[in-house]
Amino acid sequence: MPGPSRPPLPFREFLVKVHSRCNLACRYCYVYESADRGWRAQPVRMAPATADRLVRRIAEHARGHALRSVRVILHGGEPLLAGPEFLARFVRALRAALPATTRAEVALQTNGTLLDEPFLRLCHAEDIRVGISLDGPPAVHDRYRRDPAGRGSHARVAAALALLGRPEHRPVWAGLLTTVDPTTDPLTTYEHLLGYDPPALTLILPLGNWTAPPPGRTADPARTPYADWLVPVFDRWYAGPGPTPRISLFESVLDLLLGGDSASEVIGGAPSRLAVIDTDGALTLSDHLKTTYDGADRTGLSVHRDPFDALLRHPGVAARQAGRAGLCATCLACPLVAVCGGGHYPHRYRAGSGGAGHANPSVYCPDLARFIGHVARTVAGDLAPAGPAPAGRGAERAG
Repeated sequence: MPGPSRPPLPFREFLVKVHSRCNLACRYCYVYESADRGWRAQPVRMAPATADRLVRRIAEHARGHALRSVRVILHGGEPLLAGPEFLARFVRALRAALPATTRAEVALQTNGTLLDEPFLRLCHAEDIRVGISLDGPPAVHDRYRRDPAGRGSHARVAAALALLGRPEHRPVWAGLLTTVDPTTDPLTTYEHLLGYDPPALTLILPLGNWTAPPPGRTADPARTPYADWLVPVFDRWYAGPGPTPRISLFESVLDLLLGGDSASEVIGGAPSRLAVIDTDGALTLSDHLKTTYDGADRTGLSVHRDPFDALLRHPGVAARQAGRAGLCATCLACPLVAVCGGGHYPHRYRAGSGGAGHANPSVYCPDLARFIGHVARTVAGDLAPAGPAPAGRGAERAG
């Protein structure tokens, strides 16, 4: 873990805020609806001069640490609002600046409402993978993901997914991103998502913490609404008939239970290798920290003045690379710590004097414990000598 005997791990992921505004007004948005108000002071779009400086800083970091690959995520706001010309120029400049020995994987996370054939042609030409946010059927998705006039966005997203689902466009489709809503029917939601035949599905828990709990997460440890949602979806994915998408949360828990390492800071406690760059060039910590308190992600550093190595030395990066050394006593004493890893860093935050900061278990601790326990029992049953292996693709991965 980072400390005097080990230098910090270099960044491998760079989340670039190419546009700071959005054409939707999602009620749970962690950028515009949380404690932080920094977006109000950000330029609407990253200036070309800032973009040029940024690609040189990424190349400098890759060269200095002999990185074989970097992943750059075009983000927002809504990144498609930056326009095709800006995005194409940025990606070309990035690949031109990187050392010949460094491969660039470029992804774009969009709400999907602006995705059309011209943008997809750009993605093919510039080798950009596209992720789409979709929370489920219209009644589920449109509950939160509406435009400023209050109109739901599901129909527009479904049209984008129809384009991405065409054989000629599937190579650039990265998958779906879905925020779990425990008030919905889990299998109805999952089957709807499966209907688009996504190559991958990222299930995320709503950003919340002990001071601002996520919806439905109360202080009662006996209530586990998010595990109650995840368990039937896992069972359907793990042993159900037919092909299934890759689900990073499920695969990570399976890998960790079978003695593997975590590839994610969301579960398993892998050190964060992510840097976030705002439209003005500010180097910040995880933008998920915006849900804790105003300014939590800001460092005072900028691509115009500072290399990424300066960000590596920031205490906030050290905290998110600390692994078990950064966990509280409750987590360290828990038998599930090797799998849970304390949960996602922003989920541990609590304001106030007692247990202030991130030295707490995750606000999702009861849900994580129940879900991990269920997966562990399922896998143990499959690995027992008398237990036949299920036919689902998830079981093949587990083996």
